[in-house]
Amino acid sequence: MLLRIEGRDLPGMPGIAVAVQARDKPAELLEPVRGDAAEAVWELSVEPFTNKRGERTLRGRHVQDGIGGRFVYLSWNRIGEDGGHTMFCRSKLMLSGIPQEVYEAGVAAGALRARFGLTNAKGQPVTARLLPPAVEWTAG
Repeated sequence: MLLRIEGRDLPGMPGIAVAVQARDKPAELLEPVRGDAAEAVWELSVEPFTNKRGERTLRGRHVQDGIGGRFVYLSWNRIGEDGGHTMFCRSKLMLSGIPQEVYEAGVAAGALRARFGLTNAKGQPVTARLLPPAVEWTAG
């Protein structure tokens, strides 16, 4: 199924980029988006499953598993003169924040969508565990 991540309100910083990080591979970034872009959108292939604790959640190439449950890392990087990326902080889109009824509807529809802002109150990249109400989860 599809997990669509939509970031808005980027910090307006041209020398940085944000991207989804591959599981256990901090240097492997999916579609970096410059910090001065109007929006950031990523589409991930995920699979619904039930974990050992009986919780319904998602897994996939870009889904991490750690303390606090499963999540997707959004990696903030400085862009070097050579075009290379150097991570300086990350955010966690927590999958435990998906309301159960939205999760079930998303599985039925084959898609989930997460929408949230990418700038904190100080005008910097958001570096937090992203959960509702900061994240709006919808099915389809």
